[in-house]
Amino acid sequence: MTARKLARQFALCSALAAFAIAGALSAAPAQAASEIKVIVNKQAITSYQIQQRAAFLKLRRAPGGTQAATDELIDEALKTQEMRRRGIQIPDAAVDEAFARFARDNKLTEAQLSEVLARAGFSAKGFKDYIRVQMGWGQAVVANVRQTERITEQDAVQRMIQQGGKKPTTTEYTLQQVIFVVPQDKRGSQMERRMSEANLLRQRFTSCPATYDIAKGLRDVTVRDLGRIPQPELPPRWKDEIVNAARGKTTKAQQTERGVEFVAICDSRSVSDDQTAAMVFQANEMEAMGKKEPDKAFLKKLRDKAAIIRR
Repeated sequence: MTARKLARQFALCSALAAFAIAGALSAAPAQAASEIKVIVNKQAITSYQIQQRAAFLKLRRAPGGTQAATDELIDEALKTQEMRRRGIQIPDAAVDEAFARFARDNKLTEAQLSEVLARAGFSAKGFKDYIRVQMGWGQAVVANVRQTERITEQDAVQRMIQQGGKKPTTTEYTLQQVIFVVPQDKRGSQMERRMSEANLLRQRFTSCPATYDIAKGLRDVTVRDLGRIPQPELPPRWKDEIVNAARGKTTKAQQTERGVEFVAICDSRSVSDDQTAAMVFQANEMEAMGKKEPDKAFLKKLRDKAAIIRR
């Protein structure tokens, strides 16, 4: 399992696999006076938050009621605190994109999804906050695995000696990123047009140096040289497409928090050295850790160290 797949393991889709639209249109419970019920490392969890989370659990057809809602909020507080400690910030645009995608996957408009959530006693804002935590927690888990299971070049040399001295190889890519910028307040009106413009540029793509000349005649287009990136360190969003694309080609255009983007593969080559070996071995460690559910172990560690006061 690659770092990208490890991150996906804790992403929104898996977290919401049991989300049930059917039966969600029952009346929302009346809001009662809110009081602090739990404090997690000085962060308060109120009875109203627990009430809303219990409604969300019911919507997902998850068992446990109030107790399960309280436990989930405690875990979320720990995850949010760890994200903050690591400086992990999920852009609003990325959260909005995930919310819209979830609505489409359930054959709903965003307004209809918001209505479903409201009638169930939850809210669109609460769901987006939940999405943000799921996305950020995946990054935190991957960062923790890389930190705690980090393999140095010296470690890699020792492993190669144990394996008969053979050095692993990987592919190093020279990449270029092309961004058709779409302002946040224009996404609804401009996204389709910018996607068409990006695809036209992809069809005209011949080489990375030539992209700059083409982009000069286009409005609000940014071209960035990303330099040489080995396969284990490829950007997660683009990794599979880059690996499967030929040199001199591009990935498909994607909607992102910045607008519409694609990545061009300027060049590629095989590399084999001690640093490469360390990265390859690290990727293998990530795959092994993914099978051991490192998110649960990491969360337990945070919970064991936390000051949790229940009232």
